[in-house]
Amino acid sequence: MTKTRAAITGVQGYVPDYVLTNQELEQMVETNDEWIRSRTGIVERRILKGEEQGTSVIGAEAVKGLLEKTNTNPEEIDLIICATVTPDMPFPATANIIADMVGAKNAFSYDLSAACSGFLFALDTGAKYIESGTYKKVVVIGADKMSSIIDYTDRTTCIIFGDGGGAVLLEPTTEEVGVMDSILRSDGSGAPYLHMKAGGSRKPATEETVANREHFAYQEGSTVFKFAVTNMADVAAEVVEKNGLTSDDIAWLVPHQANKRIIDATARRMGVTDEKVMLNIQRYGNTTAGTLPLCLWDYESQLNKGDNIVLAAFGGGFTWGATWLKWAYDPK
Repeated sequence: MTKTRAAITGVQGYVPDYVLTNQELEQMVETNDEWIRSRTGIVERRILKGEEQGTSVIGAEAVKGLLEKTNTNPEEIDLIICATVTPDMPFPATANIIADMVGAKNAFSYDLSAACSGFLFALDTGAKYIESGTYKKVVVIGADKMSSIIDYTDRTTCIIFGDGGGAVLLEPTTEEVGVMDSILRSDGSGAPYLHMKAGGSRKPATEETVANREHFAYQEGSTVFKFAVTNMADVAAEVVEKNGLTSDDIAWLVPHQANKRIIDATARRMGVTDEKVMLNIQRYGNTTAGTLPLCLWDYESQLNKGDNIVLAAFGGGFTWGATWLKWAYDPK
């Protein structure tokens, strides 16, 4: 029996217009351009400005572009999954809002929260709906407005994050392309090292939590770095070895854009050379769930049908994983 797989048949990204440079950050906190570049690889990041502008704006712009590019009627979309940790509001789901904004009237939609691994988790989930035959057209979004939860007086976090995201269209195929395999992991004992202290049901918002600046992302940088370097690199190598591939078989590594040093360590662990590593952290910073689709969007013109691509991520919680996919189409 021929196996049905979920193929990415289109990708589109979106980043806001406003560019926050290292030089501008020098005026806000005690840091400098050289320090930021040498430790993170980041030169600038994008920020979504304006009133009532939430993650749905980023997601909807990406989906509108995706539907236009793939010549897809929004009413044909069966399912929208939005990976984000910065939803417009606790409810309804940002995916619901995006579906309404793009006219996907027949889509069932929901949010998925796995921090920087969110897009990977959502991609694998969307693929399962396709493989099962339940749906024919699934849109997977990874988007975050990180500026909404970043403390711009904290020099350890404000230099890292930016706003942006992207979306892919998944459709069924019987060819040897598409999402081939994933290894996904999580470990809740990592929560103390990367989390947001207040704003949830455990610690609802009060005057005290706001005054104590507890509604911003908290990160214990050195601990997170150690876990990320080990786990992201190991799981990327694991999915390759599990499927009998070698570094020579890999056309592209798509690593989560958290830190240039983590990216380099993952590439070394896999034996992948620099020219095979997708990199745009210098322009966008860490957009959390948005980094992987933004990379695919930036490099789309260089991807060829049948290319072996490994996506890898590590996020707060902790969450991490890797996905092997074979690209499904040649450059347009």
